[in-house]
Amino acid sequence: ASFLLLCFRSPLLTPLIFGLLLQAPLIQLSTITQPNFVLLLADDLGIGDVGCYGNHTIRTPNIDRLAKEGVKLTQHIAAAPLCTPSRAAFLTGRYPLRSGMDAVNDYRVIFWNAGSGGLPPNETTFAKILQQQGYSTGLIGKWHQGVNCESRNDHCHHPLKHGFGYFYGMPFTLISDCQPTETPEMDRAFRKKLWLSTQMIGLITLTAVLGRLTGLISVQWKALTCLTVFSLLFFISWFSSYGFVRYWNCIMMRNHGITEQPMVTDRTTSLILRESISFIERNKHKPFLLFLSFLHSHTPLLTTEKFLGRSRHGLYGDNVEEMDWMVGQVLDAIDKEGLKDTTLVYFASDHGGWLERQEGERQLGGWNGIYKGGKAMGGWEGGIRVPGIFRWPGVLPAGTVIDEPTSLMDIYPTVVHLAGGAVPQDRVIDGWDLLPLLRGAVVHSEHEFLFHYCGIHLHAVRWHQKDTGAIWKAHYVTPIFSPPGAGACYDRGFCPCFGEGVTHHDPPLLFELSQDPSEAKPLSADTEPLFDTVIRNIGRAIEEHRRTLTPVPEQLSVSNVVWKPWLQPCCGTFPFCWCDKEGDN
Repeated sequence: ASFLLLCFRSPLLTPLIFGLLLQAPLIQLSTITQPNFVLLLADDLGIGDVGCYGNHTIRTPNIDRLAKEGVKLTQHIAAAPLCTPSRAAFLTGRYPLRSGMDAVNDYRVIFWNAGSGGLPPNETTFAKILQQQGYSTGLIGKWHQGVNCESRNDHCHHPLKHGFGYFYGMPFTLISDCQPTETPEMDRAFRKKLWLSTQMIGLITLTAVLGRLTGLISVQWKALTCLTVFSLLFFISWFSSYGFVRYWNCIMMRNHGITEQPMVTDRTTSLILRESISFIERNKHKPFLLFLSFLHSHTPLLTTEKFLGRSRHGLYGDNVEEMDWMVGQVLDAIDKEGLKDTTLVYFASDHGGWLERQEGERQLGGWNGIYKGGKAMGGWEGGIRVPGIFRWPGVLPAGTVIDEPTSLMDIYPTVVHLAGGAVPQDRVIDGWDLLPLLRGAVVHSEHEFLFHYCGIHLHAVRWHQKDTGAIWKAHYVTPIFSPPGAGACYDRGFCPCFGEGVTHHDPPLLFELSQDPSEAKPLSADTEPLFDTVIRNIGRAIEEHRRTLTPVPEQLSVSNVVWKPWLQPCCGTFPFCWCDKEGDN
């Protein structure tokens, strides 16, 4: 009593005590068992596209509300700059090359539903562990981790084989080929070469036949027949896949069954939202994990009429604003069911915005704010620094901003720990449990080094020097922008990882990100006294990291990514694959 009297007599302590009494206390984690998880992952969304990350022209009030009510991460890093490898890392908590989900060639993502590559069955996703802990687990939206291995219905890479008890969405990814009115997007340059080759072979064949008929060329009919058959087989060999991309790749599934082939894009958004809310309502009386993997904001930017023309950034801005509205609908569903205080909500993007995605004067890709580069660039910040927001009322302090290096791979151990599970001990897990950092129990992230890959090629390394707070980043390989100085590879459509389209740096380019987040001013031994020390420390970290890598089958090898007709998911009798089971709903 005498202590309290002394405190209230002190003019300095009195306001402090009243402030502590007025502030809502954080709940002890020991009183909460198995919270719900709603993981919201955008597709191709740039960090500069969101209001709470500095965009003042695209309206994202619901995402901004998440940040206001929760914790915003300003240095949240994707493990890869493209969909397939980034999502593999997100699901497994491991760099994608550990599971064979990063590329040795130019095919850096899953290219076909009928390819044989995908997330290996021996990988343990966080969904699988939560399912073992008694959770209802659901994936709504994009998968892009493969479907089959050896036969059309083995579904060895399917979400239901990786711990999700319910799946509704695209086993592939949204592409412009899914929209009949849009210019084809998939392998566009290669398809042009195939068309040109077909025309040349056809012209040669026709010239030879006409020459034989007119007597100008002396050639046997047997040889002409063989040439004609070759021309026809060459055309069939590629047109049977690329000529029907919309039917082969643009499909919707519910669990193991196909519901739409091809998908009816006009209703995709409403169906995904309906399925997400329905999953929450069905599972409100038991712990659940909902992974809502948005098709927004990937081209062709499916946007309902209600949102067309609303933003100041054309179709792309309209699409982002619609996704934000969807986030709001999901949050409202959580509130309606009284689950707000027992649900951890997470929002992020799988990688940076696609700068090169343009059609004429239309910019169809995202914006990465002050950060250099974008999608497909493994080293530059614009390709890998993404929004990262957590909300859990009463557990995580509202309105908190954390400027520490974190990774999408950290979701794995964080979610597993909160669900009462244990991460696998028979493999390397690269993510760290974020809860102590999010709650303010620790000041620094557990990440000392982060390795930034482009395919299997190490492009850059980040070193968080915790004693000084410096964040060093060394670039060993960077893409060559085209045109020069443009900030992206507009002439190619994507920046490459290796070959003539990159520059190797020895010594590496070095930046101090806390002072130069835009990576505009590379340091040197002449301008930075610690240059040699930093490069040596990063070099030792690379050697240690490489000792943890073990050879695994390459899931994105050419033999695994090519279209195989016997693996093609089909809701009819192949090749007559067509159905619409949502049409009556």
